[in-house]
Formats: sequence, C-alpha cells, structure tokens
Amino acid sequence: MQQWRTMKNASRKASKTSGWPRKIRLGRAGVTIYRRRIPSGWHFMVSNYATGKRRFDSYATEAEALEAAQRLVRQLSEQQVLAAGLTNNQAAEYAAAIQTLKPHGVSLIAAASALDRALSKVKDLPALLAAVDFYHARHKTLTRKPVAEVVAELLAVKEGRGKSDRYLADLRFRLGRFADAFRKDCCDVTTAEVQAWLDSLGLSNQSYKNFRTVAHQLFAFAVARGYASDNPVAGTEKVEAENRSVAIYTPSELRKLLAAAGLDLLPCVAIGAFAGLRSAELARLEWSDIRLDERHIVIGADKAKTASRRIVPICDALAAWLAPYAAHTGRVWSGTVDAFYRAQQATGEAAGIKWKQNALRHSCASYRFAQTADAGRVAGELGNSAAVIHRHYRELVKPADAEKWFAIRPEAPSNVLPMTAAA
Repeated sequence: MQQWRTMKNASRKASKTSGWPRKIRLGRAGVTIYRRRIPSGWHFMVSNYATGKRRFDSYATEAEALEAAQRLVRQLSEQQVLAAGLTNNQAAEYAAAIQTLKPHGVSLIAAASALDRALSKVKDLPALLAAVDFYHARHKTLTRKPVAEVVAELLAVKEGRGKSDRYLADLRFRLGRFADAFRKDCCDVTTAEVQAWLDSLGLSNQSYKNFRTVAHQLFAFAVARGYASDNPVAGTEKVEAENRSVAIYTPSELRKLLAAAGLDLLPCVAIGAFAGLRSAELARLEWSDIRLDERHIVIGADKAKTASRRIVPICDALAAWLAPYAAHTGRVWSGTVDAFYRAQQATGEAAGIKWKQNALRHSCASYRFAQTADAGRVAGELGNSAAVIHRHYRELVKPADAEKWFAIRPEAPSNVLPMTAAA
C-alpha cells in the first residue's frame, strides 16, 4: 500500500512538470484529459460533462483519449452554438422540458440520452410507450388469489347485482369447469394454457365461443381487482358459430330414446319432444310448473332463455307420458347440469342413436309447424319468433310424419313407474 502511494505521488509531481492534465479547447468549450500511473504503465481519462454531470471515460492509450476528447469538445461546442441561437419558442420549450422533468429529479440531457437509447431499440414513441405499459403491467403489485376463489368472488358479485338464476347457473357451470382445470393463482395462467384447455374440450364452435366468453369475463374481473396483470383469454383464438342445418329425430328414433331413458330422465325427454323446451330450461324446470290438469307448462322468466314468461300446451301424447309423475314435486331433473348432459349422452348410446344437442326441441318445432302450419303459434309456444320458425323449420317434415310423432304413447303405462317420493 505504501509503495502504491509513493507511485501515485510521483505521478502527480511528474504531471506538473510534463504538461498534464491536458486541456482540449474549441471556442468556449473545453475538455480535460488526465493521466495516472498504474502498475502496468499509464492510464488516461477524459472528463465528460455531456450529460450535465461529470463522469470519467477511461482509455488505454493517449491517442485514444485525445481522439475522444476532440470528439467530445466538438459536441459541446455545437451545443453551445445551438444554445446561443435558440429562438424564444425553443427557449420556452427548453424551460417546459426542465419543469416537466423536475419532479422526477432527472436532467434534460440525461432524459434525452435515455430516450435516444430507447428509441434506437424500439424505433418510435408509440412503440416505446407500449413497451413501458407492458413492463408496468408485468411488474405492478398483484394480489395472488387462486382461480377457484376468484370464480367464487365473481359469482357472488353477479348474484349481488341481481342476475337471473339461469344466467348464474350457466356461469357457475362453465367457470366451475375452468376452475377445476386451473388449480393455480389467476396471475399465473397463460394464454397458451387457456388455448390448450379450450381445444381439449372438443366443443362445437358455439360452445367454444360460450366458454371463451365466460373465461374472458373472469379475467377481466381479475385484472380490475388486481388478481392478474392482463387477460390471457384475449389472445386465444376467436371462432364464429357455425351456421349448421337443424338436426331432428324421426318418430322411430324418438320411440327408441323414450324406451332407453331412465325413469329420472324420461320426463325430460318427453317434455323436450312434445313441448319443445330447451335443454337448459328442462334442467331448471320444476314439477309445479307442469299443470297437468290445466294441460299446459308455465315457463317462468327466470327459466326461459329470453327472460320472458310463456305458456306451452301439453298435448295428449305428453300428458300420457307425464301422468305417472303427477304427484311429484321439486325439480323435474334433480341432479346437476353436468349429470343431466351425461344422462342424455348415455340415453343416446343405449338407444343406438347419437344424441343431438337440442334436437328434441328442433324436432318438436318441425313437427308442430307441419301439424299447425301456423308459425306465430309455434313461435309463441317455443319462445322465439315466427321468422325463426320459417327460417329453420319450414318444410323439414311432412304432416303425415307429424301425426306419427304426436301419436307416440307409452306402450304399457303401468311400466312407467313414478320415481321414489319426490324431493
């Protein structure tokens, strides 16, 4: 250590007698070059005030230091010339820039230097701002919360806002499946994972769209409450619902489905076939809605897709199928929504017929239109418009087929036993 101090003092004495430090000048601008002795020889430093604060740039040789100092002094001289020629507007802009940066404790030259470096990478200001927003989103403070808990919170908020039971049931079903698949915090779910999950469901375009919509809603809720930095569903593939032709059953296929249905599902199959209720409406229907003595079914606003009450007539065929269940109470289908759809698939397999989603309703509409030739009447019973009836169900079947459809009765009424005490 003492040896190093001796060498340093010797260097200072040598500098005083050898013209060091050197000053490079151009106009009023000046840059100083220093040298100091190190164990391996001389080391050169250029005093740089270009950013408003002094820093030392190091160089291995005197020639390199001299070249850098000359380059820097030209830059400083040009800045002084520009400053001297500032117009009033330019001077005002300079003052405004200084005031803008003051709260951040950053000098104008430092800000300009940082901006220059950033723009050399992202090319323009919009791209730079987008990069800043992206960084901020990824580094803002988040509250880690599991997907299942966020789902429960969203459902509670929706329920508190008075959403219909039908809407809540659909949301609960779809988000429940999402929560089962993603047992992690909301902020850790990625777009690739959501896309893989949607693809794995094997859904029709319409069902895919429905699941994507509720998942998007979940993460919009999570972002707003600080549980996620962004919405990973936004980047997943969007699909358009396919415009498929209406699928219906023949009278002989309906006989097979009714024969294969279990006692718990049988009323739902019959109501769908002869009254045209939607699958979602069947899953929410209660026995108190079925007025056998008055020969109609009341679909309340809380159960209908269109949120409007309607009355559906009970034809002779449906009355025959429902007669053994006349004393039942509670829900017509007492299980879960998932169990309802599984029971439908199992019934189709047992009958040797592919179960077609809402095909019982489509069949009822087709045969009923052929039977009555009255689109308005059928539309009122099914809860849609006459235009829809004309567009989807006109001339799909013949009146003779309609007679066969509505003539289907239980072969042996005594074999259709009521379910055990209804709950």
